[in-house]
Amino acid sequence: MTTQESVPATTAPDDDTARLAAYVDVWWLAVGEALELAEQVPDDAWATPTELPGWTARDVLAHLAHLEAVAVGAEHTPVDVGEAPHVRNDMGRFCEEGVVARRDSPPRTLVHELRAAATTRRTALAATPPTDPSAPAPGAFGAIGWDTETFLGNRPLDVWMHALDIRRAVGLPGEVEGPAASYVATKLLRSLPFVVGKRAQAPVGTTVVLDVAGLSPVAVEVGADGRAREVDVTAVASPSVRLSCDLETYVLAAGGRGTLDPAAFGVEGDRALADRVLASLAVTP
Repeated sequence: MTTQESVPATTAPDDDTARLAAYVDVWWLAVGEALELAEQVPDDAWATPTELPGWTARDVLAHLAHLEAVAVGAEHTPVDVGEAPHVRNDMGRFCEEGVVARRDSPPRTLVHELRAAATTRRTALAATPPTDPSAPAPGAFGAIGWDTETFLGNRPLDVWMHALDIRRAVGLPGEVEGPAASYVATKLLRSLPFVVGKRAQAPVGTTVVLDVAGLSPVAVEVGADGRAREVDVTAVASPSVRLSCDLETYVLAAGGRGTLDPAAFGVEGDRALADRVLASLAVTP
């Protein structure tokens, strides 16, 4: 599971329903892309390590199957995960248990589990669309305090990012584009105030603009209280730092995948501050 950040809610019920429905639609697109990818992976490539510590491509597929199965009511059985240094908290252990419990399942079985669970959930959501973003999330997700907004908003990110993990591990080519990719990058961009203000410790008055190809540029300003907030990009004519990159470069950096290459970003302005921001971009566990 990649992040627990939720999307800010609105107060109008109709807006809530439309927004939640949009999450479901982009999640379903991401699932379709992940399943299509899984069908292309050679049998002997599933054991390839990914950029996620401790997980092979098959483990990532098992993780996706596990979470979608739990979301439709499948039982989660705790198992001994052994020595797993990459497990740092209860949610990490929960995810690791799901992977370890499926270590004997062949990839084709995991693909079937993922497809069946996702289809079941899609059918249920179509029959009874979610309307209340503050309602508890299903099963284990609700037990950790997630609401429907957080759960539905996070699932597209988790599925799409992990499909990218598999694709990169096994070396299957593919353009990082489309609605699901844009959704993930846009969601990750909401962390920019935290990155600039908290992580990079930018001083009061600092402005940072991040321009990801294909998306609207995002601008952040550090206020007199020391907190960074998103501002209208048109009001920031000469930012302290302007960063630019393609979408894949950004999602890999914000997702903490691989080793960040500063040369992959266009940089204008204060280089030292830019380097601190770049070093702080990773916001997923």
